[in-house]
Amino acid sequence: MSQETSPAPGEAGGTGRSAGPLDEVDRRILDELVRDGRLSIRTLAERVHVSRTNAYARVERLLRDGVLTGFRAQVAPEPAGLGTSAYIALTIEQNTWREVSAELAQVRYVEHVALLSGEHDVLALVRAPDNATLRDVVLERVQSIAGVLSTRTWLVFEEFDGTQSPWE
Repeated sequence: MSQETSPAPGEAGGTGRSAGPLDEVDRRILDELVRDGRLSIRTLAERVHVSRTNAYARVERLLRDGVLTGFRAQVAPEPAGLGTSAYIALTIEQNTWREVSAELAQVRYVEHVALLSGEHDVLALVRAPDNATLRDVVLERVQSIAGVLSTRTWLVFEEFDGTQSPWE
C-alpha cells in the first residue's frame, strides 16, 4: 500500500510519486494518530508495541514522506456556530480547474473542495452559520467565480464519520 502526496489547491496531481509501502506498524501508527492526534510519542509507542525511538523515527518519516500532512483539531460545526451544511456541485469551463480552485480556497465557509469525474466537475463542502449565509456563499461568491458555469446545492440534514479506519 502506498500513499500519494496531495497537491496544493489548484495544482495538478497524479505525479506518480508516492511514498514507500506502509508496513503493519506504520498502519497502526496512522490508526492511532487518526483516532487521537494529541498522543504523546510515549503513549503511541506503547499502543503499537514499539520503542519510543522507533515510534518517533516512524512518525518523522511519515511526515517527511508526506503520508502524514499535519495534525489538527476536529471541530463539531453546529456547536461552533456553523449550523447549516451543504454540498455544492459545480460545473466549470474546461481547463479552468486551477483558477476556480484557487478562488474557492479563498471563499469563507468552504471547508473542502474536490475535483470529480462524472456529471459535475467540482464538489465543495460548505459550512455556514445559517441559510442566508449559505445563500450568499453560493449565489454571490461561488457563482461569480470566472469559469463556474452552474451549481447545484444539497443541504446536509445529518452526518457522521465512518467507524472503520482504513489503517487497521
